[in-house]
Amino acid sequence: MTKAGKRLIDAAREANAIAKGETEAASIFVPADVDVKKIRRTIGLSQEAFAGEFCFSITQVRDWEQGRSRPLDAARAYLMMIEIAPDAVRGLMRQVKEKAASQEAA
Repeated sequence: MTKAGKRLIDAAREANAIAKGETEAASIFVPADVDVKKIRRTIGLSQEAFAGEFCFSITQVRDWEQGRSRPLDAARAYLMMIEIAPDAVRGLMRQVKEKAASQEAA
């Protein structure tokens, strides 16, 4: 059986156990809509700088700020982390970029 097939069967078993009350469903935290423009302005970055620093596309940032689209769940959580601790996220992003660069060089 393929890995995908096994995962599907495992997921079906888990759903069945949840339906029977044998186990509890995982709770998922999805933050409320976020004000991307406010977060960006609080940090003091242009749209271009914000997108580049935090690995968004400039189109995403513009669309979010102009209401043409909204960040999906994981992006909203990431944006909330940026809002709460921008310097910590910057430090992590630096490490991620350095690791990626060293892996590309190898």
